[in-house]
Amino acid sequence: MLDALRERLGITTAKKGCDHGQCGACTVLLDGRRALSCLALAVAHQGSKIITANGLANDGALHPMQRAFVEHDGFQCGYCTPGQIVSAVGMLQEAAAGWPSVVSADLNAEQIVVNDDEIRERMSGNLCRCAAYVNIVRAISEVAR
Repeated sequence: MLDALRERLGITTAKKGCDHGQCGACTVLLDGRRALSCLALAVAHQGSKIITANGLANDGALHPMQRAFVEHDGFQCGYCTPGQIVSAVGMLQEAAAGWPSVVSADLNAEQIVVNDDEIRERMSGNLCRCAAYVNIVRAISEVAR
């Protein structure tokens, strides 16, 4: 899917980092759920709704998560940023749906409290070589509130 997005459709916000599903640079929302596009076979998802960082903006206005990353300087070189942003949007949707993580205090809680530990755990599949993690957590925290 990653190659189809980039080479066939010209959508370059999904980045080719490791090409093995280990870095998260290629994260997209696939039918509303986070997915690593480098591990997904495009033909298997024909007709699916795929959202990249490009698709988060609404009529030219940045998505709140995109604005928060800018305001909190949640990127340095910017290479991982699109995947980080898409993953952050997806993980907040997962938390809102009540999906617990390894660090969730109550696995049966109907509402997940999205604190810094939750953010770090849920975003652990997205790597940033520049180490902008502190600012990424701040940006996500702002949107989570």
